Amino acid sequence: MFLILKYKNINRNIYICGTTHTCMKNETVFIEVFGNSPIMKVLDFLITFQLFDYPLTEIARNSKVSYSTLQTFWNKLEKNKIVIKTRRVGKSDLYKLNTNNPAIKQLIKLDWNLIKGSEEEMMIAA
Repeated sequence: MFLILKYKNINRNIYICGTTHTCMKNETVFIEVFGNSPIMKVLDFLITFQLFDYPLTEIARNSKVSYSTLQTFWNKLEKNKIVIKTRRVGKSDLYKLNTNNPAIKQLIKLDWNLIKGSEEEMMIAA
């Protein structure tokens, strides 16, 4: 059996293509487990790049969510302190994941545990 393993986005996107496996296209373990909803896509992006801040347009683009959809739930993320405004550049506000929030700390741990579990499954399958 031949497996091709590709790691993308800091070892978070895992693709398996082989004779007995189906190909997963652009889907992280986080998205596979929690679903492909716009808010999950945004959280997945923000967890992956938690060290950086982005304007809303970049968050939408990189999450593959429309800007108008992002605007429908962004205020809830801010209100619940899931994301924080870090600075203003020109007319754009930049935001990042609030890694000081205890719930976000647990979400990041959960994400890494999911990744570790999927890597162990791949090693067993190989």
